[in-house]
Amino acid sequence: QVLLVESGGGLVQPGGSLKLACAASGSIFRFVAMGWYRQAPGKQRELVARITSGGTPDYADSVKGRFTISRDNTKNTLYLQMNSLKPEDTAVYYCNQVGSWWNWGQGTQVTVSS
Repeated sequence: QVLLVESGGGLVQPGGSLKLACAASGSIFRFVAMGWYRQAPGKQRELVARITSGGTPDYADSVKGRFTISRDNTKNTLYLQMNSLKPEDTAVYYCNQVGSWWNWGQGTQVTVSS
């Protein structure tokens, strides 16, 4: 089973930026599509960005043009650069495979507020 550890969240003002990181144990990371998910209070978890094993990204409409997903397969690490943050981006952010999920990590809290 792969362990996932997310980091980089925090409190930021609207319009600000954050960069999240997800460290994955196990070399299988480099062979699978990965995604960043988020869950806001009272809402279902949603996929906001995903990236193939080869590095092709895709985004939910709500974050397109503001978020950038990337990966470093040599470090088994997934990243999410978040710019122009909005209050509605406030959520706990998680990483995981796309499709067949591993156990979820603890997530990292992102709060966008003035």
